[in-house]
Amino acid sequence: KIFNQSVNQKGVNSPAEALDFLNNEVYNTVNKHSEDDNIIRDGMDVALCSINFKTLKLTFSGANNPVYIIRDKHLHEIKGDKNPIGSYESDHLFTDKEYQLEKDDMIYIFSDGYVDQFGGAKGKKFKSRAFRELLLSIQDKKMEQQKIIIDEVFDAWRGSLEQIDDVCVIGVKV
Repeated sequence: KIFNQSVNQKGVNSPAEALDFLNNEVYNTVNKHSEDDNIIRDGMDVALCSINFKTLKLTFSGANNPVYIIRDKHLHEIKGDKNPIGSYESDHLFTDKEYQLEKDDMIYIFSDGYVDQFGGAKGKKFKSRAFRELLLSIQDKKMEQQKIIIDEVFDAWRGSLEQIDDVCVIGVKV
């Protein structure tokens, strides 16, 4: 509910403004009645984009999470701000970053659950590098095929180990 409010709130006109609103609301909801020693410092990592499809301008803001844009088999990473949503009452405001898209660009935003998943032969994390390589290897496939491959690679990596976190990968082809 708070997330929906953040993107529909009057006066919120950019991803950074939505994250600022979300940060304040989550912090006040979780910590409003907490004593100083009981304040919860666990926050959410979020990546949020808006796209103007007339001008192909992407506006991105992130709370610890990046956005990946793949063009012509090259991955460009736009990093988010280094603070989570809801952990701290802060005067720090999130920042918007703009990127000029082109037709056929691929945009990926994602939670950290995929890269943090333990698995493989040694029970290690999947890691960001392997995730970037996976996205680069599938970026020219149809979206339905990409989803299948992303799911299959994740399941094979995880094997019989328990899934440790939420996993969300969103891909958009311009």
